[in-house]
Amino acid sequence: MDRGNDSGAQGFADLKARTMACRECTIGARATQSVVGEGDPHAPLMLVGEQPGDQEDRLGHPFIGPAGHLLSTALHQAGIPRDRCFVSNAVKHFKFELRGKRRLHKSPGVREIDACRHWLEDEIARVRPQALVALGASAARSLLGRSIGVTALRGQWLAHEDGLPVLITLHPSAPLRGPPGERDAALAAFVRDLAQARRVFG
Repeated sequence: MDRGNDSGAQGFADLKARTMACRECTIGARATQSVVGEGDPHAPLMLVGEQPGDQEDRLGHPFIGPAGHLLSTALHQAGIPRDRCFVSNAVKHFKFELRGKRRLHKSPGVREIDACRHWLEDEIARVRPQALVALGASAARSLLGRSIGVTALRGQWLAHEDGLPVLITLHPSAPLRGPPGERDAALAAFVRDLAQARRVFG
């Protein structure tokens, strides 16, 4: 696979076109479009989530729904400029199940995560970040090549296969799903995890 030869917007436009045509698993055939990563193309920090959500699938941009807004808030509180980050997902298409007219998120399976992994590796090769953040179990699986217990290992640094440090934490949707009375504490814990990645900005 040709990696790292394209740069800037043209390189990511090519990646978008290729992921749009991807049918290495069944998710792409049902999604509106693929959603590739966005942000600073030379970001020192790359954050990786699970997959696009409903709004991301419709509009074509990562982390623009409720979880994306919480991520922006948490990054700000952690002292990390989002505009100097690159945000993406382990899986490039939205997996869902229909409930009436609503499309409800359905977690991708291991085969789907693994089938999509090379697209994420393309992004890492293009951006060349100094560190990665795995936002949840699917991202950790893609970045580490194995499944781990995210709750047990959150806040710890592990290693990508090429040696890049990978910070493990929860997906930003986790505080949103928790009991309302616990959301402030969950957000504070998430911010503490992210704050460890501030070191890449000098």
